[in-house]
Formats: sequence, C-alpha cells, structure tokens
Amino acid sequence: MWRKLLIVCIFGAIGVQAAQAAPIAPKPAPEPSSATERVALVIGNADYGDHPLMSPVDDARRMGTALASLGFDVISRANLTEAQMKDALADFDRRLAAGGTGVLYFAGHGIRTSRDTLLIPVDADSGSPARLVTKGIALQGVLDEMARSGQGRARTNLVILDTCLNDLFGAAAMRPLALPPNTLVAYATAPGSLAIDGDDHGVYTAALLGAWALGNDDVATMFGAVASTVARATGGRQMPWVASTLTQRVNLGVARERIDVASLQEVKPSTVRTRGILPKDSTEQYELTFWDSIKDSTYPADYEAYLKAYPNGRFAGLAKARIERLRAGGAKSEAPVARTPPAAPAPAPTPAPAQKPKAAAPPVEAAKAPATPAPSTAAKAASGGEIKDCPTCPVLVPLSPGSFTMGSNSDDPAEKPPHRVSIGQPFAIGKYEVTVEQWNACVDAGACTRIAIDGNAANNAPMRNVSWDDAQVYVKWLAKVGGKAYRLPTEAEWEYAARGGTSTVHWWGDAMKKGTANCKDCGDPWSADGPANVGSFMANPYGLFDMNGSVWEWVADCWHSSYKNAPADGRVWDDPACSVRVIRGGSWREGAAYMQSATRFKYSASVRQSQNGFRVARDMK
Repeated sequence: MWRKLLIVCIFGAIGVQAAQAAPIAPKPAPEPSSATERVALVIGNADYGDHPLMSPVDDARRMGTALASLGFDVISRANLTEAQMKDALADFDRRLAAGGTGVLYFAGHGIRTSRDTLLIPVDADSGSPARLVTKGIALQGVLDEMARSGQGRARTNLVILDTCLNDLFGAAAMRPLALPPNTLVAYATAPGSLAIDGDDHGVYTAALLGAWALGNDDVATMFGAVASTVARATGGRQMPWVASTLTQRVNLGVARERIDVASLQEVKPSTVRTRGILPKDSTEQYELTFWDSIKDSTYPADYEAYLKAYPNGRFAGLAKARIERLRAGGAKSEAPVARTPPAAPAPAPTPAPAQKPKAAAPPVEAAKAPATPAPSTAAKAASGGEIKDCPTCPVLVPLSPGSFTMGSNSDDPAEKPPHRVSIGQPFAIGKYEVTVEQWNACVDAGACTRIAIDGNAANNAPMRNVSWDDAQVYVKWLAKVGGKAYRLPTEAEWEYAARGGTSTVHWWGDAMKKGTANCKDCGDPWSADGPANVGSFMANPYGLFDMNGSVWEWVADCWHSSYKNAPADGRVWDDPACSVRVIRGGSWREGAAYMQSATRFKYSASVRQSQNGFRVARDMK
C-alpha cells in the first residue's frame, strides 16, 4: 500500500529549501503612528524533511517587511516545530492582550479536515497521516485564543493563510469556523481547491503584496482585488476566498514591500504546479491508508486523529471503541513524536477492527497437516451430514452439543476472561460464508438490496460490504424460502464452530501456518483486491471453510467490551436498542495475528464495510 503521507495544502513548489529554524529579520519597524497597538506573527514553514517547500520563508520575509512598514510589531519565525509554533502563538496572544490590530500570516503545509484547517509544523511525520493531524495546529483553536487574549478590548483580527484547502480526507463539507467578532480570515484558495505556484514566489502572496502597495483603503476591497488577480493569473483554477465578521472598514495603510503584479502572467495549464503533493489513490483509499497506519497503535491520540479527519468514517465507531478501551486500560494519552511505519505496507484496505492488541504473531511456517482433534471428538461435533434446505439455500453443517473454553488470555481485554461455555442444543452453521450468488438470489426475489462490491466478484466469492442489518434481512428471507428458522450464529456458537474441537490458538495449532487461511500473511492464494472464492483453503476439523480470514463475519450478539457476565450456555448476548454488533474471524486484509480463533471486534450494525460478510445458522430442532 502507498504508505508515504501525501501532504496537501502546500505553499511553494517542492524544492530544496535550506532555511534554518531561526527568526526572519524584517526591516526595522517604525513606531506606530497612534496609540493603537499593532502586532503581527509571520510564520514561513518550508523545511518539511522529505517534502521541503521552495518559497514560504522568502514570502514570509516579504510579508514581515510589509507589516513592519505599516507600524506592526512583527514576530517573524521560520521552520517551526509544533512546540515552537505553540510558543510563538502564545507570545502573539500575550502581546495582543492590550487590544488593537492583530495579523497572523502563515505560509506552509496545511491540511483540511471536516472539522478544521490545520497548520502543519515542520516536525510532523510525513510518513504518518496520524502524526500530521495530531501535530497540526487547529485554526479554530488559534482564533479562539486570539479572541480570549483580547477579551474586553477593542480588537481587530486578520488571519492570512497561504495554504490550500483541497479535500484530502473526502470530507465533502468543512464545518464553518466560529469566527470571533471583528475577525477576517483570508484563504489562498477556496475549499476543495488547490493553490498554484509561480516561479519565484507564491501566486497568492505576490498578489496580496501587489494589491497592498496600491493603497486600498479597506481590507475587504484589497482582498477582493487579490482574488481577481489570482483568478486571472491561474486561469480561474484558483479562487481565493474570505470569511469575515468585520462590521466596519479596516484600513491598514500602504505597504512599502511589493511584488510587481505584472509578473503574475497567466499560468499555462500545461505548466501548472500546485502546492500540494496529491494522493495517488482515491479519498476512500486514502482513508484506508490512514487507518492502516494506526490500526495497531496503543495510543488514543492516533484514533482521535482519525476521528478528526473522518468523524463519520467507516472506522469511526471502532476508533471510538478503541479509545475507550485504551483509556480504561490506562494507556498513554499522547502518541510518540515519530514512529517507524510497518515494514511491509499493504496496497489497499485494512478492515474494520481498530486493533488486534496482541503480541507479534509467531513466524509463519509452511503448511503441514492440520492439527485435528481426536476422531471421536470430530465425529461427535460434525455428525449428521450436510444440509441444504432449498436450491438457493447455503449448505449447512450440523454440529452436536458440546463444551469449550471461549476467549483467551491474550493482551486484548475484549477476549477476557476465558470462560467455559456449554452449547446445550444442536445447531447447523454454514459450511461457507454466504456467497455473492446466494445474496443475489435474495436480491432477485425483491427482498435484499443490490450492493456493489469493489471489482468483479465471482458468484462463489464471499458476499461482503453488508451491514448487520442487511444480514438480518437475508436470514428472514431465507427462513421463508427454506422453511426453517434461519438466523445469524451466536458468538459462542461461532467460536465453538471455528475452533473445531481444538483448544489451540488456531484450529491447526499454536503457530501460524501458510496455506491455512485467507490473509495477507497466510500464503497463496491471496490478492489485495478481494478475498479468495469460498472453499479455496482447507476446512477445519468440523468441515467448515474460511472461519479464519476471508471476510469478517457478523454474529447475533451485541458488543460487550469483555466476557465478564457473558452467558455460559451459548445463547445470544443481547441488549435492548443495541446498535453495535460483534464481528469475528478477521479478513483477507488482516495479518496473521488476526487469524486466531478468539479474535473478535465490533462494528456499527447499520454500516456497510467492504470486508464484512456473514454465514448463517439455524437450530436443528
């Protein structure tokens, strides 16, 4: 999987900027012409490690000089880390406490999420979307502090952002900023758009300095002129915009520093250079890239970063649950500054669970003969032959009553405590997961919804991208056509069936073996594009296929964060108005650690996810 973070909202073309993390020295500022204090913070960030920028430091220096010529007390900084940005902003807010006019100018990387615009420090890890989000300085927080620092004083706030606002996270709509009174925020480009670079300077800052030098008597008029210049220079591909709560005209004066606007000739489409390194994949793929980078994290901040980027994302429920679990376990609240990314990134989706917090999986061995239970045990559990109640019904394997130890003593609290469960009644469970062909039979009958699957799934591929609610519709239809009380298996029934009479970590033994399951670490056949067709791997001792890997499987139970007070008789563990259900078994997108028989996680019952499927069950009475 493409695992390098592709940063967007860039000021300046990619280049080799060697500016040091030191103050920019603008021309000496003259004394203010009146008692009204003017304070400006100017930041140019360019030294972004693997993704340096060409012009933010130079343009910030020009902006600092222009503001100094207008009587501003200028705090000029370059190449700031997260801590340095916070310190500079705190100093800025302290100086604004006396009232007057405050200007914040930022040129550098920025990220747009559905919740905010984030200004990126130079020490953010470009290999991790989570590091970008956790280290990013939220614009809303900056505005809130500016408002608090001048509370009770006459204040005017101007924020100028030479970043872009393209929609890396697929947010569609950005939550409106809560602007303090008498505040204007000027953006280099409109939401969802890219900023375009010139040869020697940023197009937006050049246009701004050019308009400022013309002596516009009002900032609203000035930024309107800037928008026209940028639109003309970029052939309409970049449209600056402004958000404002100003209630009166604000005149900053005529800046002495300028760039000749005649130099901003129209940029030819064939030579356009944007300020962002755009993701090569779709926004959906990028979300999966983000999730894959944090799914094994033990830091709540990583999941909080995901929720900031994708508040309604496909893994939002799992991220929230993971945060709750880590907080309950006393996890650290902050993620480390940098973390080495996994050595072998996958090229596509990571599945539903937020994490399988186990120790690293043991080395994968070559396939050997599977470890089966004693013949008498297998015969008892799988007696009675296969069942097929109707032509379109899934094949079922009947299982006899029995007892087993459910759960594990792994470091995943959701699998604890291990407890003895007795399945008191015989039941039958699908030999395979419900297939595309079987689902489409329900669709053709007008009972189920036709659901798109990525790629061209074969008829005997496992049906996926179905919610728990979808599975309930299917089993109700199946009960009508098959004449039996079809349902989802309970979680205890599922694990009883998956273990196949064994008590080892996997049904084939304690060590992972290639050729035993459909997962990315489990050997061929495997494809990043989708799961193998049902039955492509060996069956467990009960004659059931793909209980490990392939697709996550819905079960009937409501999610509980541990097995404390779980029923010991195998019945469904439900709660009134339950909206989060259990999924079991991992998927083809998982690593070997997810193939263990005890693996469990949860998902919102109403949400479709591309790695979630199911198999059916019914009572034998």
